[in-house]
Amino acid sequence: MPGLKAAFKGAVSFLGGFKESRKDIIFIITAGLFTILIFFIPTGFEGSAVQTNALRARARVVHVNNDQLKIIGPVRQGVQQMDVKILSGGFKGQVFQSSNHLMGKMELDKVFLEGDIALAVLSVNDDGKIAHVQVIDHYRTNKTVFLAAGFIAAMILIMGWMGIKTLVSFAFAIAALVRILYPMILRGWDPVAAAVLITLLITALTLFLVGGLSKKALGAFLGAAGGILITSVLAFIFTSWFKIHGAVRPFTETLLFTGFGHLNLPRLFIAGLFIAASGAMTDLAMDVSAAMDEIKKQQPAVTRFGLMRSGFTVARQASGTMTTTLLLAYSAEYTAMIMVFIAQGVPLENVINMVWVSSEIVHTLVGSFGLVLVAPLTVFFCGMLLSVKNQKT
Repeated sequence: MPGLKAAFKGAVSFLGGFKESRKDIIFIITAGLFTILIFFIPTGFEGSAVQTNALRARARVVHVNNDQLKIIGPVRQGVQQMDVKILSGGFKGQVFQSSNHLMGKMELDKVFLEGDIALAVLSVNDDGKIAHVQVIDHYRTNKTVFLAAGFIAAMILIMGWMGIKTLVSFAFAIAALVRILYPMILRGWDPVAAAVLITLLITALTLFLVGGLSKKALGAFLGAAGGILITSVLAFIFTSWFKIHGAVRPFTETLLFTGFGHLNLPRLFIAGLFIAASGAMTDLAMDVSAAMDEIKKQQPAVTRFGLMRSGFTVARQASGTMTTTLLLAYSAEYTAMIMVFIAQGVPLENVINMVWVSSEIVHTLVGSFGLVLVAPLTVFFCGMLLSVKNQKT
């Protein structure tokens, strides 16, 4: 087995070393298995939008007839008549007719050209023949897999072992949101309470994966958790004060008309606000905690006050850039809306009193407010935890 042992050592060296303790290794493996398990948890809504006797298949658009389309600039309205050739499944190679209805709304419509690959739903009769073919949208599954594979490869090649741990936390966050949090809210859980619970769980797993089961990770978690809780309170206060009704996100209102009229949209908006900010808070908390831990390792004699002072110096500079990061990340989502207001010369006071803009102001400033508070909280908790053996100030 010498060859296998040498290969293992070479892989470990390539990944940047293997410095985890036994308890950290057990935690990483457990987190990975737990993440996989969550992906298999049924949401309870799997069959709600699936037609009986319906099959999904890839299809190539072989012919397009746009005679029934009304084209006004970039907007198209009417019906595209198409012939599509099935590329997968039991009906592979057969050609069927399909209609693509366009409403004149570019954010919802999809336009096909000859040669495009699409995802099609085939409605099958009781006798096993195709009754209807509906083209859903352009086929992007293979492209998504390619992009995800490239991302995973880059994480491992560039970040090594840390990249693997980051991928576990990344996958866990997706699983926790899609398989746990969102179904909980749809079933009637309070959006804010459910979001706080799941966000804290994601934050804890991320920080303890990256920082190990250590005082450094614990201090970062306590700081980030404090920021998340404060942000949730601030979001509740200012959403109510600004009278944000909550229906300011795409498809939010659609939920009410698809059997989920019980949803509290303002509280759903609040939940989304601090979920969006929690990532930056987690990032800042770990940056500050890691810096303070390194200072303590390099200067074991440093006093608690000295460690906190150095940590706060790092925290102020890190939070100074992170708040701008939040602003840029949030504002990019509404670039077109802002450009419309500028192009039409809408007065600034009119703009800031519109609910869409007010919601983004609350989103950005409350998230940044919570981010700023994470810094001193993390400094305090890390100072207390990392200086346990040195009580001098």
